[in-house]
Amino acid sequence: MPTRRLPPLRALEAFVRTVRLGSARAASEEIGLSPSALSRRIANLEDFVGKKLFTRSRQAMQLTDEGQAFYEAVNPHLEALARAVESQSDNLSLLRLHLGVLPLFGSQRLFPRLSELRKRHPLLHIDIDTGPHLEDRVGDTLDAAIILSRGPDTDLHAVRLDHNMVHAICSHELADSLGEELDVEKLSKQTFLIHNELPVSFEAWKDALGTRDLEPAAIDHYDSGQLMLAAAAQGLGIAIMHDDHLRRAEDSRLTDLYGVEVESPYSYWFVCKPTALEQRPVRLFHDWLIRAGL
Repeated sequence: MPTRRLPPLRALEAFVRTVRLGSARAASEEIGLSPSALSRRIANLEDFVGKKLFTRSRQAMQLTDEGQAFYEAVNPHLEALARAVESQSDNLSLLRLHLGVLPLFGSQRLFPRLSELRKRHPLLHIDIDTGPHLEDRVGDTLDAAIILSRGPDTDLHAVRLDHNMVHAICSHELADSLGEELDVEKLSKQTFLIHNELPVSFEAWKDALGTRDLEPAAIDHYDSGQLMLAAAAQGLGIAIMHDDHLRRAEDSRLTDLYGVEVESPYSYWFVCKPTALEQRPVRLFHDWLIRAGL
């Protein structure tokens, strides 16, 4: 059987990095090439496959439809090749990812699925940071983070992980005492529990119920969604949280007050510096997270 002719790996590397980083200049800096040398490698690849992979305009390079199809066809095999090399090498060290995660996302959505990631990439290990100001620390003490945000900094590579509805969550006993019909006077005597990462959610919920002027007896602020759910289950207040939080908690003590669904201003996002996608631990986690649909 004749040996199949393959394109140079250096040309494939130049192509893939340009796609991932979204910039020929950034890709050339990462690889350590001049922009013209990187462009020549991509041109050689285009000659090899007989297709125009990018359109070029001054400094900008935009994927063509054929270029997108080529990337989607080739990238999984390059990842498989990298995994195969990892599995057969005794010299490779552990891959270490410093990841910022909000505790509730970690306990409800990430940790139940992490064994899948470990089986797929045994060398990938994750240092978990649940501290404050996650977005601000991306690129400094964190390689990447999963945050709750109305919209991350535009300088970050960001992937939206979900769309949520705001719910008022409380114990069945408290819901029964308030009744099925909205009673502003009764609500004004209650304590509401608000997450530090979701300050605008309460306003959105009040607007949807037509109770913008509602002033509750107290508002208690939390930095832990898990503790908010625990407090609500104990009848300590009404937690303004996402429907996904209630569903995943699977706590029979909790219920949704009034059954009102309000679109949340906030979503979970995966964020990292654009250049961080060239770090293998970040890219492996990023690609798995998207495929897993967490």
